[in-house]
Amino acid sequence: MSDWKTLDSANPTEEHSMLREMVRGWVASEVEPQALEHDRNEKFNLGLFRQMGEMGLLGITAPVEHGGAGMDALAAALVNEEISYSDPGFCLAYLAHSMLFVNNLSRNGSEEQKARILPKVCSGEWVGAMAMSEPDIGTDVLGMSTTADRQEDGSWLINGRKMWITNGCIDDEGTPCDVVWTYAKTGVDQKGRAEISTFIVEKDHPGFSVGQKILDKTGMRASNTAELVYDDCRVPADALVGNPGESIIHMMRNLELERLTLAAQSVGIAHRCVVEMNRYATEREAFGRQIREFGQIQRHIGESFAEWRAMHAYLYDVARKMDVSSSGQRLDSDGIKLVATTMAKNIADRAMQVMGGYGYVGEYVVERLWRDAKLLEIGGGTLESHQKNITRDLAKDDSVLQ
Repeated sequence: MSDWKTLDSANPTEEHSMLREMVRGWVASEVEPQALEHDRNEKFNLGLFRQMGEMGLLGITAPVEHGGAGMDALAAALVNEEISYSDPGFCLAYLAHSMLFVNNLSRNGSEEQKARILPKVCSGEWVGAMAMSEPDIGTDVLGMSTTADRQEDGSWLINGRKMWITNGCIDDEGTPCDVVWTYAKTGVDQKGRAEISTFIVEKDHPGFSVGQKILDKTGMRASNTAELVYDDCRVPADALVGNPGESIIHMMRNLELERLTLAAQSVGIAHRCVVEMNRYATEREAFGRQIREFGQIQRHIGESFAEWRAMHAYLYDVARKMDVSSSGQRLDSDGIKLVATTMAKNIADRAMQVMGGYGYVGEYVVERLWRDAKLLEIGGGTLESHQKNITRDLAKDDSVLQ
């Protein structure tokens, strides 16, 4: 490989480079101008979201034959990075749709399910979500209380509540999203453990509704978060994905890509914060000098730049090796999310410190990025869950350390 020294790991092919250029231009012209307003008003920009369908981004990893772009994990990472540079809240809605629903269906659904639903979610006609967390259940997936009981005619009755569901509703009136990848308990296995199964629940299935839109979130306010209610929600037999009890397989196939793209959002946040603090350090003067000449400001900028570059390199190393059709990269998907989310929050904090009072008000983007960054340490797996997974995986196989 004669050109290895000039290879851009974040844009390894012409296709990736063109994709980044397209998304970056669209973000600058369409996403950036609306970001502050939609954050302040806690509103999801549905029109902007549907533009992404027209651009082929909503099904970035879905097969071409079903309306997707048929691209890889690296493409998914770079799209999330670029959007989060301007609006992580809007990007979270995109991630919930494209990664948590579309990619899940692409990898785990039946041919009939994919042929019927994927064209609608890839185009933006339908908005999708994934429902796993409950009012009393988060990381402890097997402890969920939502149940699904098979009826004599083959249909299923689902009962329970799901909480903190991104895209669960699409407006302030509580209109539910069109389709939800739903996890529910269908029994116990031979060892007495909960049997979790996956269902595709559509908004017109009787007994399905939005309980409430969650308001006054610290960050990610441009994406809607909702409580979903399943009250004797009846879904047809063909709403079941795979076989009963296969949800853990579905989760494992999708979690690695979810965590990679959440880490990519952190990289986008960190990049913007470094840009903003560097710009401000030149514009702002104190005691007759640019503040970038002062040692403490140099420390904030220098450490932030180095950390951003480090997380960027790690992100695309993991993305390049990840196969979206299978699992097996948990060690590094947890690793990049663990380090990137923490670094992004710290870099946003430094940016606010450099900018002082200006950094603390909403008119300047770092205040919003600081708030948005915190969720990434919680959603898609907490920092503590990543620490546990990494430690366990290294106990099983430490060859990566050699």
